[in-house]
Amino acid sequence: MKYMLIMRATDEAWAAMADVDFNEILETMGKFNDELISAGVLVAAEGLDDAAQGVVVDYSSETPVVTDGPYGETKELFGGYYILNVASKEEAIEWAKRMPYVGPGTKTEIRRVTSIDEFPQDNIWIKKERAWREATGQL
Repeated sequence: MKYMLIMRATDEAWAAMADVDFNEILETMGKFNDELISAGVLVAAEGLDDAAQGVVVDYSSETPVVTDGPYGETKELFGGYYILNVASKEEAIEWAKRMPYVGPGTKTEIRRVTSIDEFPQDNIWIKKERAWREATGQL
């Protein structure tokens, strides 16, 4: 089963990390990523650019409204993610507990990633997506 570990932090937590040497961050995160790779559970891992560079598309009105970042009302920013292929939610939780650079103001949300196999296989759109995934080596 695949699980997504979504890394979140408050503005204060991001500010606390600002003084940490970037090479130290790369070393520490690299070691953690290497553990995931060695265990055979890492599928993907990416960090995200500064929220000030992003936008939000809000569908609350008839015409979608696009708002540039940063987002003053945001309490926790989504800073990156891991996708792990593990046997259970409990195993995903154990990996999340080992995540470096966590503390007050940080959280990791864990959500199962659904598989294409869980959708009706006779649906034309599922058939098209499955064919695309097979052609691109994703299945």
